[in-house]
Amino acid sequence: MKILLPADGSDHSLRATKKAIDLVKLFDGEIEVVYVVDGSTSKEDVLKSLSKVEIVQKRKERLEPVESLLSNAKVSYTIKFLHGEPGPTIVDYANNDEFEYVVLGSRGLNKVQTLVLGSVSHKVAKRVDCPVMIVK
Repeated sequence: MKILLPADGSDHSLRATKKAIDLVKLFDGEIEVVYVVDGSTSKEDVLKSLSKVEIVQKRKERLEPVESLLSNAKVSYTIKFLHGEPGPTIVDYANNDEFEYVVLGSRGLNKVQTLVLGSVSHKVAKRVDCPVMIVK
């Protein structure tokens, strides 16, 4: 079993990580963690950092809590950094590989933002070909 786990180190993604671990242990599979760097995050990283090495290090640091959970659970995992708008990038990645599940955290958008913009988790759930678990 192969599970896609979009994560950003937030509390939502940590809860999703715990659920992905539970699922992968049931079926002895692997988890692929993806961290999507969008344009605004990329610009902010460049403006605040001195070097590409620092930028990569800061992105890895954001995922340390996720990686710690996975490592302590002794499950097989890989981490990949993708670039683009989070929703469509996750959907494309999930649909172009053989994932059995996508497990991701919900985001805390207010009702107006969700109505106007839609959440990443909602976009992923609507467009990914495999089952999606959204963890609150």
